[in-house]
Amino acid sequence: MNKEPSLLNFGDTVGEDGIWVQLLNPVQGLGVRPTLFLDRDGVILVETNYLHTAEETALIGGAIETIRNANASAIPVVVVTNQSGIGREMYGWSDFAVVQETMLNLLAEGDAYLNAVMACPFHPDANAPWNVQDHPDRKPNPGMIVRAEKILPIDLSLSWIVGDHATDLEAGKRAGLKGGMHVLSGHGSHPNERAAATNCAAANYTVLKGLSIADAVEKIPLFIK
Repeated sequence: MNKEPSLLNFGDTVGEDGIWVQLLNPVQGLGVRPTLFLDRDGVILVETNYLHTAEETALIGGAIETIRNANASAIPVVVVTNQSGIGREMYGWSDFAVVQETMLNLLAEGDAYLNAVMACPFHPDANAPWNVQDHPDRKPNPGMIVRAEKILPIDLSLSWIVGDHATDLEAGKRAGLKGGMHVLSGHGSHPNERAAATNCAAANYTVLKGLSIADAVEKIPLFIK
């Protein structure tokens, strides 16, 4: 579906279904194109247990360069993040917004920007009403990626995801993406994560291995001219 950026309602956040959907910057040019999907914690931001303060918010090395490179190539950059800390009532959407603003400001200092952010607070062990089994938007389910395709000019079949969890790559596979890159930053170095991510590979889904988001420009075909 080809969505003209001028028709989008930029700045929308939490809807009635409880999912954070925020459009931040219009996509340059016309027509659908491949997109770079990124997990947040452990990929863009240094992993902190239930990150929810500005003071703890820090970028992982290479995040600015990778995102800026995508921006320069008119590749939309979309964050898709599970946020069970909200569902567990460890912090709220206002705290999430503080972290996001800090992240965006840090990226802007390096002339990099995001096009959209999706966040899912649902988890089987969360407090009501967020205690939902197998919520369609919680990774490894593809709901957040599918939402992005409905509001941005995205060709999912040519798009890629970068994540530190095998569930990130599984979400990309279920959404019909071209492939994913698993990184060792964040949870990526935990036992069995790399093996589980590698097992997501299929005939129509490529799995790449990297140390961090810094490797994306050299490894992901989106960036290779």
